[in-house]
Amino acid sequence: MGHWFSNIVAGTILLSGLLLTFKMRRHPYWKSFLEDLFRRKSALASLAVVSFYMVIALSDSIAWKDQVQAETGDLVTARSPRSVLDRACSSLGLTEREASYSAPFAQVTLTEKEPLKRPGGHPLGTDILGRDVLYLTLKGARPAMMIGGFTSMIVIPVALFFGILAGYFGGRVDDLVQYIYTTLASIPGLLLLIALIMAMGRSTVSVCVALGVTSWVGFCRLLRGETLKVKELEFVESARALGTTHAMILVKHILPNVFHLVVITFILRFSGLVLSESILAYLGLGLDASWGSMIDLARDELARDPIIWWHLTSAASALFILVLAVNFLGDAVRDVLDPRTRRLAR
Repeated sequence: MGHWFSNIVAGTILLSGLLLTFKMRRHPYWKSFLEDLFRRKSALASLAVVSFYMVIALSDSIAWKDQVQAETGDLVTARSPRSVLDRACSSLGLTEREASYSAPFAQVTLTEKEPLKRPGGHPLGTDILGRDVLYLTLKGARPAMMIGGFTSMIVIPVALFFGILAGYFGGRVDDLVQYIYTTLASIPGLLLLIALIMAMGRSTVSVCVALGVTSWVGFCRLLRGETLKVKELEFVESARALGTTHAMILVKHILPNVFHLVVITFILRFSGLVLSESILAYLGLGLDASWGSMIDLARDELARDPIIWWHLTSAASALFILVLAVNFLGDAVRDVLDPRTRRLAR
């Protein structure tokens, strides 16, 4: 059942992305936003890199089982679901294991000098178990996108709910929300993160929930402050004077005027969450098959003779490129959405 759930989630994300893009192109404001964004070369390059990572992650999320073939006798492989990425890498021979370490494009193993099954066929070398490092690096895209995307889906609604309510209603509601996030902010974030993961168990959902609980405070403060400004504007005062309900004011007037902060925060928060998982992996609390786990497993390899550098370099490079691309994209989105930077650009 696990792979069917993953397929449904991947399909939902893909359809939601296409629907959101279609809606944005039909709305005048967001259509203008996309046109301004696509005029920036750095934004296009960053978007292409992030899209590549997303395609890799989605291809590793869509899986199905092969038909059991009696003549192969490999019932375990036949009954276990394989993703699109697994099948593509298998056709290229990247899933075939070697005896042990081998350098990039090597012909023999590093220590025993045994001939490889695929001489020169491992662009990023192999690890101690003989697994292709390029294949492991591509597999690390899915945990990274899950951490960044799913955790943001937890952070943003919680921060939106509490931040807008506190800023709009004020009084006791504001005091209660401030008490909650001030209490959380007073606890060291890393210690709270470790405690939550230890309490809930080490799994993808628990790591995402723990990161979400410790990451919504700053965004909630930002939304509270922005709501305090927006609710004093004339159109909100006019709607209140006409007898519009609080719910309608929040949905039709407050939320649209703070939504640009949601877009910017989602993009900029993404890279921070991915890096947080790497720190957890260093402490032994990260996700399996993530780049953080690869970096954690490879740190001792630098003390070997000869040095095994390609395992660490591959994971760190993939992580660095993703974070850099997301930050460049976030800067471009902020410049397009922020009226002050748009005026300066003109």
